[in-house]
Amino acid sequence: MKAVVMAGGEGTRLRPMTANQPKPLLPVVNRPIMEHVLRLLKRHGFDDTVVTVQFLATLIRNYFGDGEELGMNLHYVAEEVPLGTAGSVKNAAEHLRGEPFIVVSGDALTDIDLGDMVRFHRENGAKVTIGLKRVENPLEFGIIIVDEQGRVQRFLEKPTWGQVFSDTVNTGIYIMEPEVLDEVAEGEVVDWSGDVFPKLLKDGEPLYGYVADGYWEDVGTSESYLRAQADVLSGKVDVEIDGFEVSPGVWMAEGAEVDPEAVLKGPLYIGDYAKVEAGAELREFTVLGSNVVVRSEAFVHRSVVHDNVYIGSSTNLRGCVIGKNTDVMSGARVEEGAIVGEECVVESEAYLSNDVKVYPFKTIEAGAVVNDNVIWESRGQRSLFGQRGVSGLINVEITPELAVRLASAFATRLKKGSVVTTSRDVSRAARALKRAVISALTASAIDVRDLEVVPLPVARFHTSQSGVAGGISLRTSPGDPQSVDIMFFDERGADLSPGAQRKLERVFSRAEYRRAFPGEIAELTFPSRGVENYAHELLRTVDTSGVGEAGLKVVVDCAGGTGALILPSLLGRIGVEVLTVNNRLDEASPTDTLAKQMRDLQHLGELVSSSRADFGVRFDPVAERLSLVDENGRVVDNDRALLVILDLVAAERQGGRIALPVTTTRVAGQVAGYHGAEVEWTPTAPDELAKAAQADDIVFASDGRGGYVVPEFSRTSDGIAAFVRLLGLVARTRLSLSEIDSRIPQAHLLRRSVPTPWAVKGSVMRAVVEESEGREVDTTDGVRVVEPDGAWVLILPDTSEAVTHLWAEGADSDTAQRLLDEWAAVVEQAEG
Repeated sequence: MKAVVMAGGEGTRLRPMTANQPKPLLPVVNRPIMEHVLRLLKRHGFDDTVVTVQFLATLIRNYFGDGEELGMNLHYVAEEVPLGTAGSVKNAAEHLRGEPFIVVSGDALTDIDLGDMVRFHRENGAKVTIGLKRVENPLEFGIIIVDEQGRVQRFLEKPTWGQVFSDTVNTGIYIMEPEVLDEVAEGEVVDWSGDVFPKLLKDGEPLYGYVADGYWEDVGTSESYLRAQADVLSGKVDVEIDGFEVSPGVWMAEGAEVDPEAVLKGPLYIGDYAKVEAGAELREFTVLGSNVVVRSEAFVHRSVVHDNVYIGSSTNLRGCVIGKNTDVMSGARVEEGAIVGEECVVESEAYLSNDVKVYPFKTIEAGAVVNDNVIWESRGQRSLFGQRGVSGLINVEITPELAVRLASAFATRLKKGSVVTTSRDVSRAARALKRAVISALTASAIDVRDLEVVPLPVARFHTSQSGVAGGISLRTSPGDPQSVDIMFFDERGADLSPGAQRKLERVFSRAEYRRAFPGEIAELTFPSRGVENYAHELLRTVDTSGVGEAGLKVVVDCAGGTGALILPSLLGRIGVEVLTVNNRLDEASPTDTLAKQMRDLQHLGELVSSSRADFGVRFDPVAERLSLVDENGRVVDNDRALLVILDLVAAERQGGRIALPVTTTRVAGQVAGYHGAEVEWTPTAPDELAKAAQADDIVFASDGRGGYVVPEFSRTSDGIAAFVRLLGLVARTRLSLSEIDSRIPQAHLLRRSVPTPWAVKGSVMRAVVEESEGREVDTTDGVRVVEPDGAWVLILPDTSEAVTHLWAEGADSDTAQRLLDEWAAVVEQAEG
């Protein structure tokens, strides 16, 4: 059986370590990762190996040659352009004809028993066997679930936490029968997990998963790179260490010189011909490459130092990586998570703070303090994006510098000359930060249409117009006047998808921003009549017939936000009698706290009741969401408001589909079905609802939190459009909100959140799946377990916090409470 080693990756997340060398050549305990992989193949009898190369391919060829030094026969197949995981193997098809073959990654450290995996493959008569491993955080990998015999039931590439249904992930190690290559189109970008495996699974082919007991680490980040070194030194992975264990845990290669007065506290590794002077101290998990010099009184702990590095006297290195041919002069200090690229000079007494990245061929001047306080990871977040874009404290976590870097990363992903909209709420902080955003965009050759202060739906509307590539909007964080959200839109005016967010994060983390040449600096324009154009198109597309004849009277609370710029004049054009409150731009109070919201809703109810209005509406400060008060002055909570508006829309449309998140009460399905409509249940991520709303037969969508989509006008949440649509519906039905509400069945839906450490989220979801065996399970988002009587519970890990959310619904509150208690106990037990 032949082997294929995939060595074409750039390793962009590991930059600057991989700025000038391919990821497979990164040393782990002084040997390239790929050499460890080749030695593993050799141990299991795979002597004849094909290596697929693309990025800096010559460096890999020059290092390994024909494989003679390893006792192997290596063939190289180059990709002119990236072809994907399957496309690159197909590119090597001439070397693989007629016999099964194994595929392994050249940049993952492992000691998995490949021979046992081959046995498993043959015994099961598999067409494909996928190597699996259980990990703590499965987000960056493909999740796979198998039955008791190991046959693959389902898999998902790079999920969100809401899609995690197991902690068993795809290692990228495959054994395949030769005919599998027939499923791969030649010369095209094709992936195994994204394209080939789903087709084989659908066709009923025998796909099996081999759950490995051995070690496996995808060395994809600086943290995992340092962890891999520590695991080798701790003996957690079975690889060959080039050297001699001169004392417990202390490894030295040939020619290394260590003064007897040096302090060594293993486990650690000292490379060939390295020199450690008297008084130097090397502590746990330190790795020195070849020809490294460590001068007296230097201190090195949990750091990886590549070849030919000079470490001056009294330097201090902690948890960092120093690239080859770099000089760290006397008294310099490099802190945790910092990475210094190759051929750099860190002059005496310089200080590199946590997580600083220094790219190759740079000089850090003597005494300089390199301290980038806007590196997001210092906040301990798992990702840059949260539920509302990029959020944080004003001028502490969200600074003008960060705004510039974020906008630069967004611009770098777009073509020069693209058009991007910018907008903001009424706050001064958003105004200041938007100026930084505009500067970065225009400096990156992106034309900016600044909408200035507008409701968020107006910003989304103008971003969705032809010729616009995306948008950036800034607002005060809901409920937190000390924080701000920077929201990024795609060309539809919708929030960026998780995939687009990851791409932006990669550019941001590498800090590799595009800058325009002097003649390419882009233009800043201020479109005229933006609000008027929005209002004109809204009234043209949304049915308001019957409003004038019905003589409706409504009370509208603009919450001191941007809705005040459009709502009064818009309602005047519709012909409805309106009483508006908080109809001003309130810079002093640009967001909703819960107390303010409750106080305003109570006041709104009193006004509706005393004025005998038909109903009342309160908008959030950016007019994206709305809350309802019925004709009696009673606040209609978001769950019931969704059902009321759904009932009105479905009754009028008598068909079509309605998009709702899986967390919504199933009473919604009853209401829709009564009127001949059908509900499509979507994941909870904001971009998923917008994606579902793109379909032509969607007549209504809602996120269940006061956000509504009016598809005939816009495919994103729009409180203003929803209000205009509601006016028409109420006018034509001639029923009050309380009358509509009273004809809808009561829902018994309960919620609970259980604290869940990040490290156990995957295993918790695996425990949930195992516990649900034999019952109906829906994995649209999280895991929803359906009981025979129709009661259900949904277990959904939070995407940005160490929490697992649970929803339970039953025929009565007692049933829902029992389900909630039962599954909360499953989650809590799995944590322990």
